[in-house]
Amino acid sequence: MASLPEGALMQRAAAGLAYAVIGHLRGRGLGGAYGKRVVLLVGSGDNGGDALYAGALLARRGARVEAWLLSDRAHAGGLAALRAAGGTVSAGVASTSSTTGAFDVVVDGIVGIGGKPGLRPDAEAALALLAGIPVVSVDTPSGVCVDTGEVDGAHVTADLTVTFGTYKPCHLLDPAASACRKVELVDIGLDLPAPVIESLEAADVAALMPRPAPDVHKYSRGVVGLRVGSATYPGAALLAVSGANTGLAGMVRYVGTASEWVKRHNPEVVGDGQAQAWVVGSGSADGANSALAFARASGVPLVIDADSLRALNGPLGVPAILTPHAGELATLIREDRGDVEARPLHYARLAAQRFDAVVLLKGRRTTIASPDPDTPVRVNTTGTSWLATAGSGDVLGGLIGSLLAAGLAPIDAASAGAWLHGAAATLASAGGPVTASGVAAAIPAVIRSLPAVCPLRN
Repeated sequence: MASLPEGALMQRAAAGLAYAVIGHLRGRGLGGAYGKRVVLLVGSGDNGGDALYAGALLARRGARVEAWLLSDRAHAGGLAALRAAGGTVSAGVASTSSTTGAFDVVVDGIVGIGGKPGLRPDAEAALALLAGIPVVSVDTPSGVCVDTGEVDGAHVTADLTVTFGTYKPCHLLDPAASACRKVELVDIGLDLPAPVIESLEAADVAALMPRPAPDVHKYSRGVVGLRVGSATYPGAALLAVSGANTGLAGMVRYVGTASEWVKRHNPEVVGDGQAQAWVVGSGSADGANSALAFARASGVPLVIDADSLRALNGPLGVPAILTPHAGELATLIREDRGDVEARPLHYARLAAQRFDAVVLLKGRRTTIASPDPDTPVRVNTTGTSWLATAGSGDVLGGLIGSLLAAGLAPIDAASAGAWLHGAAATLASAGGPVTASGVAAAIPAVIRSLPAVCPLRN
């Protein structure tokens, strides 16, 4: 990187930003840059410089570009480039603000990755004046917390966020991720540090999938046991079993009050016995504590969901995956649900440390934290809003249990399970409503669609 000319990275970023703005205009049916009105909201940082240089490129393509400087200083080279290309610059909101409704796009270069959450009053006023006009944010929406995904005060909600080099935590973690909406990554040749946040893609999941060797048998592929459901919630047992019974483990055991119903729908499921992993809690009602106690005594890894979460008061002494939603986690750690929803990264990490377990905090962007502070947190981005349906968490618990029994480490079982679960929901939904049973039925098809993994060669 030291051999690059000064300003080369900014020029690369500006070019990527300009072309992303053009693509956004075309995607809205407005054609290219020629004749379009673009307003740049420019702060004092480097992303303000990115916006100015991108504005110069757009101006050279025929756009009418105005820059509103929201700080008493701005990138000098970017300002000179914009003026040379025919753009106009004003300190603060332009005197032509009465015509702001004619702008086609706003480029948000107010605050960069080093900025603090929230916006200054002048930035809020400019955004209010431009309300309703699509926004393209440079690197991150101004005003969000880049490193945690939290929001505190006013912030930009972008239609498109153009980031450089790699995704930042705020692009993946809610609530800030909701403010990013669509994110476009531009490779500008950065040397990147080790990540603290990860998001699996299809190839990553494919590499984690347990694949039977030629000489395996059903026991060596892993046996997953489930102690779930109750007389009150027998459907939870059937759904959890359907998530586990997807062919990823060699055998599925079920112990509980819904045994006859489960076996009627899944005749290959067997009864009590040894298992390589247990799933407990889903719909267990009054039997949740005893199910957890039995499974914990077995000494094998556990998936703990729903009712059994309430029995936890510290580390379990065995590898475990906890799968709460925000309300369940709030109860478990005695915090306010709203705080958990506002700070999912913080509270998932806190709970993972407190219970010495992997914590899978369900949500639009499911957050998966390991008790090992050196292991990156994983954020799942697959799924659809239709997945917010009764029983979907039961399916997820069973699916994760089968991966755990098949030999995956808890962090891998949880994150791969969340990815498959979300992808199956998207497949089953096809853009419309979906049920938990439909999600479970779609899991094998998603696994079959994963990219082929090349075998290792000696």
